[in-house]
Amino acid sequence: NAGTEADVYISVYGERGDTGSRQLLRSQKPKKFLKGQTDIFAVEAVHLGHLYKIVIGHNGLGTGNGWFLDKVVVKDPITDLDYAFLCHRWLDQGQDDGNIARELTVTDASTFPGRQELELKREETWAAEKWKFQKGNTLQFYNRVTHGFICLGPDSRVDALGDKKNKYGKVFFLWMY
Repeated sequence: NAGTEADVYISVYGERGDTGSRQLLRSQKPKKFLKGQTDIFAVEAVHLGHLYKIVIGHNGLGTGNGWFLDKVVVKDPITDLDYAFLCHRWLDQGQDDGNIARELTVTDASTFPGRQELELKREETWAAEKWKFQKGNTLQFYNRVTHGFICLGPDSRVDALGDKKNKYGKVFFLWMY
């Protein structure tokens, strides 16, 4: 029961304005908004520039109108950029917080300046640090606020007391602020 039979509406917002509320009418699928299904719609609008948010919701009418929305991806045919808007929540008066509309902000790499450089740094850091997470190693995290340790053992055991003298040998401290 994660799909909906209600009428679904979307408003797309960009640096040059918005589309206003548009009903999503014609999917490329014979029946739209089914559980686990990806629907594709064409929405005609003037070019909005870089997108930053959408508002998506439904009218709450019909049987089984509650809807679990994973995400919305808007493809700009002019710039060929994809804008992802993550939701992963219910739009249902009887589920979650009871809202049938959500305002979602863009989570897409194309609008985050320096994202490629950040991703490269992340990959370099992981390449340098992944040895700590090899089988047999123990990780110990220290929290400066609580002055306590959390120990992650090689057997997937979590020790909230985090003994500084660990019987597993290698102990790596990761300072958390």
